Amino acid sequence: MSTVTREGTTFRPRKRLPTIAFASEQWEARVLATYGLNVPTLYRRAGAFIDKILKGANPADLPVEQPTKFELLINLKDR
Repeated sequence: MSTVTREGTTFRPRKRLPTIAFASEQWEARVLATYGLNVPTLYRRAGAFIDKILKGANPADLPVEQPTKFELLINLKDR
């Protein structure tokens, strides 16, 4: 697996391989496509859980939530 940074992946520029990443933040690193969770939505949900805990809710009583929003981004410019 390669490391994705803003400058690009560690192997993609050398071998010219199209790369697919899992987070939309990595899309800016010139990968071909990303498919994954909507991270800002996860942070908002985590904030709601923290709010409930700080208001006195028992963490063991809170339901486990699965992500419901996913993103598919395709980079058409950098081909």
